[in-house]
Amino acid sequence: MARIAVIGAGMGAMAAAARLAVAGHRVTVYERTETYGGALRPFERDGFAFDTGPGLLPLPAVYRDLFLKTGKEPLEDRVELVQVDPSARHVFADGAEVSLPNVSRAGVVAALDEALGAGAGRRWGDFLVRAREAWDRARRPLLEEPLWPNWQVLAEREPYPAVPHKRLLRTRQAGTLAEVGAWELRDPRLAALLESHALAYGLDPRTAPASAAVLPYLDHAFGTWYVRGGLRELARAVYERCLDRRVEFVLGTEVTGIVDKDGRAAGVELADGTVAEAEFVVAGVPPRTLDGMVRGAALRDAGEVPPQPGAPSRLTVLLALRGGRPEGTAHRTMVHTEDRAAELDALFGTAPELPERPTVAVSRPGDPALVPDPEHEAVTLTATVPASASADPRKQADRMIAVASRAIPGLRDRLLWHEVRTPADIARVTGAEGGAVPAPAFAAAGGRLLHPANTTGLTGLFTVGGWSHPGGGLPHAGMSGALVAGLIVEGPEFRGSQ
Repeated sequence: MARIAVIGAGMGAMAAAARLAVAGHRVTVYERTETYGGALRPFERDGFAFDTGPGLLPLPAVYRDLFLKTGKEPLEDRVELVQVDPSARHVFADGAEVSLPNVSRAGVVAALDEALGAGAGRRWGDFLVRAREAWDRARRPLLEEPLWPNWQVLAEREPYPAVPHKRLLRTRQAGTLAEVGAWELRDPRLAALLESHALAYGLDPRTAPASAAVLPYLDHAFGTWYVRGGLRELARAVYERCLDRRVEFVLGTEVTGIVDKDGRAAGVELADGTVAEAEFVVAGVPPRTLDGMVRGAALRDAGEVPPQPGAPSRLTVLLALRGGRPEGTAHRTMVHTEDRAAELDALFGTAPELPERPTVAVSRPGDPALVPDPEHEAVTLTATVPASASADPRKQADRMIAVASRAIPGLRDRLLWHEVRTPADIARVTGAEGGAVPAPAFAAAGGRLLHPANTTGLTGLFTVGGWSHPGGGLPHAGMSGALVAGLIVEGPEFRGSQ
């Protein structure tokens, strides 16, 4: 039985802790804030409750597997999972609207043909077939296995089977998500639908590899799920599973250093100067934070994937509304911007601020646990914004409310109050510089969207969570925990779940 110190109580770190404890190790989690869950934080006021981080759960199988491998009680005994249907409603710049059924290719094709014209559904359906092939090719190396030592193969190999396209007397194939939209979907509304999945993860569709097509495929193939009471309930369930397995949590305690003894991690140094000895250390913190903890040690080899550059963040507006949620209301509505080029330039280029009408995700869960009574509604608005955004958040929030009015008639008249959560708030919770939110790992693109391996140049030190392989997002965080546990329990020969 080894002593293992885990830095941070995010979802990936807790997933690793639970698995390691079941394997017989003595695990202690040190968290600098006063609670667990990483970005999964609640906000409550006047009987209203909101998720301030992710609001939906893709690929719930990752957390089902965690509960299966760490105890007898399945995930569904700890939380109530609700499949969201329709998976999303989309409101496009030209006023067209479509609601996409959950996990129904025929239903999606029919809905798109009716809303956008004959042929739109077939083009999207054919795209989903190609996206499935990309998923089948990339799923194991990018989600279920430790990062390959020869990761350059992933950097060079594009798993998306792009359709040949004749352009300027040349036959070309889409290499970016934007080219997939332009050349294969051939409808600006379908392109907006496609690109909105990338934008939600802070990816620029103009440079994101075509393999990012798996994002809408995941929604289509595995469904989109809501946790009754909010996703904080998922964090609570994982935390309690850790406690059941005798994981110790030390909250409100910052780790300032990692003890390096003869080239091996030997424990952690706390802010009060005390040292907690350990045979292994698992760090669920951003790369720059980790670098500051390991003084003078080389954490990365020259040929290793470098840490990802800064990613965009999110601005979240929490709305308390008078009046109940109308029956039949979609849980999630995407209201698309009228000027995508300006929005992308603001996020990834030099434009000073977002356009007047940015892309906004409108979440209307219809969950009685989130409101004081049936005569009120709790709504969350989310927009992708630059990390360390300098624009006035109140101004941005007002713009987002104006955009959301396209999806919620009479919104201003129903508004009791609103709260704003900025990139600075995310930074305080997660420790990520500027409140940056990591994206999932993807193949191709020269390796720009791969993440550093879970092993490091310091023996016995492992990394977990969104800033390491396989990247950001709740499913990826859960899988990072499984990979780290496997590497510690089985050693370097571990090759992932079978």
